[in-house]
Amino acid sequence: QVQLVESGGGLVQAGGSLRLSCEASRRISSIDVMAWFRQSPGKQRELVGTMATDGSTGVVDSVKGRFTISRDSAKNTMYLQMNSLKPEDTAIYYCKAKIVDFTKMYEYWGQGTQVTVSS
Repeated sequence: QVQLVESGGGLVQAGGSLRLSCEASRRISSIDVMAWFRQSPGKQRELVGTMATDGSTGVVDSVKGRFTISRDSAKNTMYLQMNSLKPEDTAIYYCKAKIVDFTKMYEYWGQGTQVTVSS
């Protein structure tokens, strides 16, 4: 089992930056996949990017070149660095962890952190 706590959200003007954090209650190297999702009002939750056990990362095309995922293993924390923010990036951002244990798969979500980008 793992608990996830996001932080770092807030209000920022378009073109600004924010760094979100997702702190896990266990070693993030023991988590098979970690991911950032976001959900805007009236829209479905969508994937922003993922990070594998080895630390390799990927983000979706809509944020490529602006958002970067990284981690600090010593702090059991994954980050989402968001630059050149746009009003359409406004959403609640969630952290997700997926753990595979032979024939079982477990998924855990954080509580989310609000990001609001003003024009």
